[in-house]
Amino acid sequence: MKISVELTLTPLQDDFEPAIIEFIRRLRASGLTVLENPLSTQVYGEYDQVMEVMQKEIKSALEMIDKGLLYMKIVKSDRSDYEPHF
Repeated sequence: MKISVELTLTPLQDDFEPAIIEFIRRLRASGLTVLENPLSTQVYGEYDQVMEVMQKEIKSALEMIDKGLLYMKIVKSDRSDYEPHF
């Protein structure tokens, strides 16, 4: 089953950029389809593979920050080819 995951990592600390950049770099290196925009990162692929990567990389990301939030939305479909019609 294909899924699309939207992630927003929000460290609650002054020096927040290094953790976000490292999180995105690790997701890019996973072999999954990864797209970014200024507000979130999207990951696309097979459910089992995506969730295996999410388990590992979310834990690593949370270990890099003192306090923070991670928002995750999962859609049951591959939305990587979505193009807005406006």
